[in-house]
Amino acid sequence: MKKLIVLAAAVLFSHALWAQEAPDVLVKQVTDEVLEIVSKDKDIQNGNTKKALELVDAKVIPHFNFKHMTALAVGKDWRKATPQQQEQLTGEFKTLLVRTYSNALTAYKNQKVVYKPFKINAGETDALVRTEIVQPGAKPVQLDYSLEKLDNGWKVYDVSVGGISLVTNYRDQFGQEVRNSGIDGLIKMISTKNKSLEAGSAK
Repeated sequence: MKKLIVLAAAVLFSHALWAQEAPDVLVKQVTDEVLEIVSKDKDIQNGNTKKALELVDAKVIPHFNFKHMTALAVGKDWRKATPQQQEQLTGEFKTLLVRTYSNALTAYKNQKVVYKPFKINAGETDALVRTEIVQPGAKPVQLDYSLEKLDNGWKVYDVSVGGISLVTNYRDQFGQEVRNSGIDGLIKMISTKNKSLEAGSAK
């Protein structure tokens, strides 16, 4: 399930000139573009994590609000963190998500994305774009993207599958770590996970 979430999140966003598009148009245009790139790139399909990371860096990072995502994942404990700790948490969580997204791209197997009807009223700054991942021989998986409109365009701050939020899914784990080891302990835990993922992809 997590692979489906991160795969969908990983292929979403590209090109600053699309930043002011309606959320559903943005999602469709860029998803289609990036899936086409991945479908033709045998290196990524064969597990080239470095190339997948480069793709994520170019297409994904500018279009996510990682600070908002981190605050959601940390929950009420976010207010306990100093500005410096919040910056460290955001950096480590961003690295974790980007690394996970990149690994998921290498698992792409020609899944099809179906876009659900979408409406938004003028002036609204929060949107939910619903899609469905269709896989051969398996039931479709509902994927929802939460976006917010900032001064520099629409940014994703959460992805959900079957009603389960990707970022808040970390909340219990992160909360337990804060209770056990404090904010610095949480930073260390995420950093250790990142190093483990990096070492695994380097093999």
